[in-house]
Amino acid sequence: MAKKQIIYGLNDTPPFPIMVLAGAQHVLTLFGATTLVPLIFGPAMGMNPEQLAKFIGCVYFGMGVATLIQTHSKLGTGLPIVQGSSFSFIPPIMTVIGAYSASGPETIMQYVGGGLIVGGVLLSILGYTGLVGMIRKVITPVVIGPTIMAIGFSLAPVAVDNASRFWPISLLVVALIFIFSLVVQNKIVNIFAILCAILAAYLICVLVSRAGWVVAGHPVYVDFQNVADAPMWRTDILMPWGAPKFSFLAIGALLAGFFAVMIESIGDYHSCSYASGLEDPTPEVISRGIGAEGFNCLISGFLGSVGTTSYTENIGLISLTGVASRNVVRTGAVLLIGMSMLGKFGALVATMPAPVIGGAYIALFGTIGALGIQVLTRADLSSQRNILVVGFAFLMALGVPNWVGQDAVQKAFTDPSRGELLATLGGMAWAILKTPMAVAGICAAFCDSLVPGSDLERGISRREMGASPAQDENK
Repeated sequence: MAKKQIIYGLNDTPPFPIMVLAGAQHVLTLFGATTLVPLIFGPAMGMNPEQLAKFIGCVYFGMGVATLIQTHSKLGTGLPIVQGSSFSFIPPIMTVIGAYSASGPETIMQYVGGGLIVGGVLLSILGYTGLVGMIRKVITPVVIGPTIMAIGFSLAPVAVDNASRFWPISLLVVALIFIFSLVVQNKIVNIFAILCAILAAYLICVLVSRAGWVVAGHPVYVDFQNVADAPMWRTDILMPWGAPKFSFLAIGALLAGFFAVMIESIGDYHSCSYASGLEDPTPEVISRGIGAEGFNCLISGFLGSVGTTSYTENIGLISLTGVASRNVVRTGAVLLIGMSMLGKFGALVATMPAPVIGGAYIALFGTIGALGIQVLTRADLSSQRNILVVGFAFLMALGVPNWVGQDAVQKAFTDPSRGELLATLGGMAWAILKTPMAVAGICAAFCDSLVPGSDLERGISRREMGASPAQDENK
């Protein structure tokens, strides 16, 4: 199967201006989703604007540190893979918020931190000891494919929700991405296709706002007042909400998020390797990656952040641009840490209108889903067995989360009248079933393991098991 044409490979170091701009492109790509998670949790906890701004800074800092760890070939995968705030932790943390809502946002964040620390320790042990390799035999292309497809295509509502706030700008971004990445025959423009499209649309939003063609409240209106009011520096880095607190309910609820993150990340490592023109990740690379995921969540618990995971949006960015240098991703991580410390810079980026980000998501999420289809081509797609397994897993991934999201079903899973233990276990099961990629991975792995099929049919014999180039880092 033909590999994606790579402009800058894993160990390449582009010229400094290109490296900075390409790193900034990664920051812009992850910005919407990474910011969305604290924007969901903050109001639910009852945070005031000052607390919410601090929370966003904590998340930026945590994700920047996590990316540096994951891209290191001794601590993590060594792949050019970005770490961001995980959507998989949204249902579990909302359970924690509901349980401790009367205690206030700072106390809630202390319990979230405690859950992240304990879960992070467990996931680190599972990864760094190599125990995660025991399940790798069941993670075949037949399993990885629908999991990645579910990651990309299930995010369609997020993309459309942002884009639908003002379709003209969103569709302009999509059109510019197609033009800059596929139509224009220029290497530099192709590399920065996403960044060029986003900046062009953003400048249009600024111009129409300054010209008075749109007013405050309009989806594309850009207001710089928050930039002027923002503090210059943020200094409370370690345990900004106070010392972490530990409870069985919080720990148990967050374990569901860790389970979903593990399944999602294993698929992401394969997807990132493919997008980067590399062979499939070895068991050692996968083990280090999962260990790093846990270690990153542990650190996030002390930094007042949220759970981290590999970011599929940025894998789509690698596929679109052909820039697979981990040094570019590390540059983006440093910029993200800088954003967390410079309040005004973060506030400036926060002025990006949702329709602009939504347009970029439409292109990127679709690309992620298509990468899942590419992984499936490693298996025998003429096999009725594989067609049935993949079809069942993908349909369940799209349907089950909507079903368990109904109030009546959620209450049935988390009914407190059955006792705290059963309610917590029910909440864990609910959180898993609410996550499309977890449903796809579980259903596909279960069927692929039980239904008879040859290695060639399952795509195992086509996978290269040699050492990954990610293991050889230029120091």
